Amino acid sequence: MLSGSQSTDRALSLLSMVGRHAGRGVQLSALVEESGLNKPTVRRLLLALIRAGLVEQDEESRRYFLGEESYVLGTLASPRFGLVELCLDSLARLSRKTEDTSFVSVRRGFYSVCLHREEGTYPVRTHALQVGFEHPLGVGAGSMAMLAACSEAEVDQVMEANAPVLAERYPGLPAARVRADLAETRAKGYSLNPGRILANSWGIGVAIRQPDGKPAGALSIAAIDSRMQEARQVELAGYLTEEAAKVEQKLAAMFAARRGAAAGR
Repeated sequence: MLSGSQSTDRALSLLSMVGRHAGRGVQLSALVEESGLNKPTVRRLLLALIRAGLVEQDEESRRYFLGEESYVLGTLASPRFGLVELCLDSLARLSRKTEDTSFVSVRRGFYSVCLHREEGTYPVRTHALQVGFEHPLGVGAGSMAMLAACSEAEVDQVMEANAPVLAERYPGLPAARVRADLAETRAKGYSLNPGRILANSWGIGVAIRQPDGKPAGALSIAAIDSRMQEARQVELAGYLTEEAAKVEQKLAAMFAARRGAAAGR
């Protein structure tokens, strides 16, 4: 018999799993496999989340999605954790200057998840990354930028945790290749994904840091390979670095305002 705290932990873990699949939804079988729980337990916990409005099931596809209450809670939390809002102006400028698609991503545990995609105007675009898509930290431009901003101890922890998924889903990205890309990212100050996930889809990314230096997220730009030649990589990295600095200034002001409000209570 599960204790109340165990059931709560498992339900919240399932809620997080559903959230990772965002607009695509997720099948029951995938949740069973990902959670390691048996099917009746997963179904029982999902029903509890559905009753709470945190999860809903599409009648036709039978896939599970985040529910209306999740949206409400996210909206209420956004002023406190609103990285997307802080990045919107920067993303608009990036896509306007480059004509390519720009993104903001954040770390979620050992993964990176895309929060927002700003379309560019160039007629040929890459669709390798969409809102809600997640990759192990180090896979993809924004994801690698965040990994490179982590401490060595964190990098070791991430690499160990993600070793099975890298071997299963990304056979072309062995740990040695991720480590080499990590070293190059730190040396250059920006990450480059030269078609590691899809051959003709390239990306370049820069980390956004919190005032304490820890990664808050990453800005990235994706384009087809012909638009990511070496000279343009440097140009795009410059744009990203400039916009990341602007977001970091906003973050610093936001944290300072919170500290001031707390001190005044």
